[in-house]
Amino acid sequence: MRIIAVANQKGGVGKTTTSINLGAYLAKLGHRVLIVDLDPQGNSSSGLAIAKNQLPKTIYHVLVEGVPASEVIAHTDVERLDVLPASSVLAAAELEMSEMAQREFQLRKAIGGLDYDFVLIDCPPSLGLLTLNGLVAANHLLIPVQSEYYALEGLGQLLATVKRVRQALNPQLALLGVVITMHASRTSLAAQVQTELKHHFPDTLFDTIIPRNIRLAEAPSHGKPISHYDRFSKGAQSYKKLAKEVIARVSQQSN
Repeated sequence: MRIIAVANQKGGVGKTTTSINLGAYLAKLGHRVLIVDLDPQGNSSSGLAIAKNQLPKTIYHVLVEGVPASEVIAHTDVERLDVLPASSVLAAAELEMSEMAQREFQLRKAIGGLDYDFVLIDCPPSLGLLTLNGLVAANHLLIPVQSEYYALEGLGQLLATVKRVRQALNPQLALLGVVITMHASRTSLAAQVQTELKHHFPDTLFDTIIPRNIRLAEAPSHGKPISHYDRFSKGAQSYKKLAKEVIARVSQQSN
């Protein structure tokens, strides 16, 4: 089971968009995929048409009350793609888990026995206990970075956290790569950001670049990944390409 944390403590960089659409294309390519919605906003859940506020149990009950993850997993309209859903009640989890023994390992324990090819963990935009659980549960880290002026701000902090996690809690965690999102290719700023990221991440920057794309932005409001909303759009083609690149990298890192 390949477990990939999708993380960046900056909000609005495309973590959820990447989790949903990468997950959908991995499923389309024949893999069994679980998206773990670890963000109290629950956008990975609603973006796949899960009525998160009508669910009797969510990931909160898995992490805080020890409910088996298999009892909470929701199926989506996309074949081979499931979600471990979240709702706003998850916001209370950080506080309630802070007193627990082994609090950083709750997610790892919860998903350990599941049977999927890929698990994508959509982490919240912070470096709190929920994100820490995501990093401890994962073998790989994928960092979406928006193509904008402050792109690199906070990345150092995230990488320092990853280093500490690797030293103290999860030596298996490896940086799978950095993916540029919301890229407006015609602007000189976007080109500058791309050059800077290539300089900082020469070996791990993905070749695939996710463009700024209206269809990509519209898809979640219809509860569909881009593969099912508009598979001919530029956004769809990019995520399909990213999925293939992720599969290649993951098998490389696992050898």
